[in-house]
Amino acid sequence: MTVITNIEDLRVLAQKRVPRMFYDYADAGSWTESTYRANSADFQPMKFRQRVAVNMENRTLRTTMIGQDVKMPVALAPTGFTGMQHADGEILAARAAEKFGVPFTLSTMSICSIEDVAAHTSKPFWFQLYMMKDRSFIERLIERAKAANCSALVVTLDLQVLGQRHKDLKNGLSAPPKLTIPNILNMMTKPRWCMGMLQTPRRGFGNIVGHASDVADMSSLSSWCAQQFDPGLSWNDVEWIKQRWGGKMIIKGIMDPEDARLAANSGADALIVSNHGGRQLDGALSSITALPPIVDAVGDRIEIHVDGGIRSGQDVLKAIALGAKGVHIGRAFLYGLGAMGEEGVTKCLDIIEREMDITMAFCGLTDVKKVDRNILVPGTY
Repeated sequence: MTVITNIEDLRVLAQKRVPRMFYDYADAGSWTESTYRANSADFQPMKFRQRVAVNMENRTLRTTMIGQDVKMPVALAPTGFTGMQHADGEILAARAAEKFGVPFTLSTMSICSIEDVAAHTSKPFWFQLYMMKDRSFIERLIERAKAANCSALVVTLDLQVLGQRHKDLKNGLSAPPKLTIPNILNMMTKPRWCMGMLQTPRRGFGNIVGHASDVADMSSLSSWCAQQFDPGLSWNDVEWIKQRWGGKMIIKGIMDPEDARLAANSGADALIVSNHGGRQLDGALSSITALPPIVDAVGDRIEIHVDGGIRSGQDVLKAIALGAKGVHIGRAFLYGLGAMGEEGVTKCLDIIEREMDITMAFCGLTDVKKVDRNILVPGTY
């Protein structure tokens, strides 16, 4: 096997091993994909200030995210269909995150259920919640997350309507996926993936099928999903969730300082500056561009995290320099999962940790908690 040195190596390997329809689902944006591309591209102009003749011994990336000790300020973001990148994908990713010492966030639209992941891990993980019209289902989902001892609820606000992703339409990606002749032929070229899927019973949306009213199997899931995302979602609903959850809560999908103020007023413990990986509003700002104005607006009132376009430890360090207290990675860990399963997720985290550590040293710092805009060249961000 080619030596894996960076996240791009994992992406290339995942593209070879994961069926096209599922790889494209993870690695695509909406419409022209301009925001998807900008999420990564807008990190590139930012330049580090290299310092020399400073003591670089005893470096540490350890810090906290919403009060939880973490080995580095990185969490695994909630991603739908994770269990279709690799059999039992959510379980494998959660185990890798737990062993490494960073948070894992399970998506509402996961293949493995809350109970599945809880049964295969020993420490609390985070759970991401979409607000659906069926409030009784949401109440049960929150209770299930409590029963599984989830330590934070990540409430996603930017999926009231679904952005159009051209690749998914062309590939027939739906719930359940359409097994067209081209898709079947493509799957036949991925024997490792097929073998894994044949050996697991987890192929549906475990948090929904058998739990939501009138969704007894995958055949009834598509129509349910189409009807359930709630365009009427408001901050009153966020308060409704907060009262029922009663624990740590993170608001995901903030891209504007005014919405950041509303998130801070909501009593949430943190917000995530996120454009849904460029999968919703094409033509929106990149997350890293939206971050500084939001930090300036509310950074003293609420903990700020960011996701979108993170492909290296240097990207993480730039986000921390601009005021984020934590960074969430989605596609980067999915590439590792699709490439090599649990080992690939661990490899992704190892790569990011090493890149952060070495870059921080070159910038003359030994503690990630002391990283700020001074490590960046003025005028490049």
